[in-house]
Amino acid sequence: MGFATVITWFATVLMGLFMLAVWLIENDVTGQDVAPSRLPVPIIFGHLLLAASGLTVWVAFLVFNQKTLAWTAVGILGAIALLGATMFARWIPVYRGPARSAAPARPDGGAHAVPAEGNFPVVVVAAHGLLAVSTLVLALLTALGSGAR
Repeated sequence: MGFATVITWFATVLMGLFMLAVWLIENDVTGQDVAPSRLPVPIIFGHLLLAASGLTVWVAFLVFNQKTLAWTAVGILGAIALLGATMFARWIPVYRGPARSAAPARPDGGAHAVPAEGNFPVVVVAAHGLLAVSTLVLALLTALGSGAR
C-alpha cells in the first residue's frame, strides 16, 4: 500500500499544481477587473509546501522502512487536509456565485469580476479532493501496518 500511496499522492500534487497555475495566471495583481482572491496566499503556499515535504517524508519511509517516518507523513497529511478543507470552504461561494454571462453588467459597463479561483475546473477540484482523501486513508492504513509495502 505504500507505493499506492505515493501514486495517489503524486497525482494529487499534479492536480494541485494545475490549480496553482490557473490561480497564478488568473490572479491579476494590478487589480483591474479582478475580484480579490478568497484564498489567502500563506494558506495556498503552506498547503503546497506541506504537500511537497510530506511526499518527501513518505518516500523516505519507503526507502528506509522506518514507521516514525510513516507517522510523520500522516501527521503532515493531517495538516495538509486542514489547509485544503479551509481552501475548499472558501472556494465554494465563488463556485456557487452567479455565472459570469448571466450576471448584470456593472454600472461602469464592465463585467463582474471573478476571483482567480473561480476559474478552477470543478472536475479537477473534485478529483484533487478524492485523491487527497484516498492518499490519507492509504497512508494511515500503511502506517497502522494493515498492508504490505
